[in-house]
Amino acid sequence: MKILITGGAGFIGSHVADAYVNAGHQVVVFDDLSSGSRENLNPKAKFYQVDIRSDQIEGIFQREKFDVVNHHAAQMDVRRSVADPKYDASINVMGTLNLLESARKNGVKQIIFASSGGTVYGEQETFPATESHPLKPLSPYGITKVAVEKYLYYYREVYGIPYVILRYGNVYGPRQNPFGEAGVVAIFAHKLLKGEQAIINGDGKQTRDYVYVGDVVQANVLALQYDGSGIYNVGTGVENDVNTIFKKLRKHLNPESKEEHGPPKAGEQQRSVISFAKIKKELGWSPVTKFDEGLSLAAEYFKQKH
Repeated sequence: MKILITGGAGFIGSHVADAYVNAGHQVVVFDDLSSGSRENLNPKAKFYQVDIRSDQIEGIFQREKFDVVNHHAAQMDVRRSVADPKYDASINVMGTLNLLESARKNGVKQIIFASSGGTVYGEQETFPATESHPLKPLSPYGITKVAVEKYLYYYREVYGIPYVILRYGNVYGPRQNPFGEAGVVAIFAHKLLKGEQAIINGDGKQTRDYVYVGDVVQANVLALQYDGSGIYNVGTGVENDVNTIFKKLRKHLNPESKEEHGPPKAGEQQRSVISFAKIKKELGWSPVTKFDEGLSLAAEYFKQKH
């Protein structure tokens, strides 16, 4: 198949591109390199440096004739979305609509969308959250993810384009960017290796569902083989708090580093953990990388990069 991966020079998208290339697919990458990196690009993938809001998009769709769009490109900084909701929506909603319109006009057969199990549910009522949990996002970023999910439903109902929505937990692993606000594993690793003081927000007891990037890639591989439409959590069902992550990474990277806490971030979600029962039943996916193993792999990568 010929597959477009938007955000394919980024952390998760580049790993997905590698897997699709290795599976024998023709892969084309869109990335504006605002947070992605050329060094992440698979040499066998065709690369367009382009913003998903660009007028060039439709012409590329006409030329390339994609079978599948795997959509990872996004403004992914939650705090930036709070500071500038219009900018966030211009990329995450209008940019996505630019892709969807081009897909509709040019015969795309499937769309796989990277959504966010960490933000669309808001403060959870049940733990772990299933896909039927109420959607109560507490950030403009989370709102845009929900909006795109609704647009995908519309494009399937009206134009017959099937979709797979993957609601990721907190993805971590090699290639994660330590300079965004997303990714406490990467941020702590970077600080520890540079001998700088990592700051834990608040009491550090806020939890997330940390899922290793290799497992997330496998969900994207299985999604290609699915001929229906559906929404699936991609997580582990296990909570880990920030204090635990700091202590484990410190042991790997800089045992001398002190644990220091700063003020809590306003509006930060306290607990987030998602169920993978549905994707296991319908797509056969389960997380295989234990948290300690994944952290060790991530730490080793950041050591080598350092």
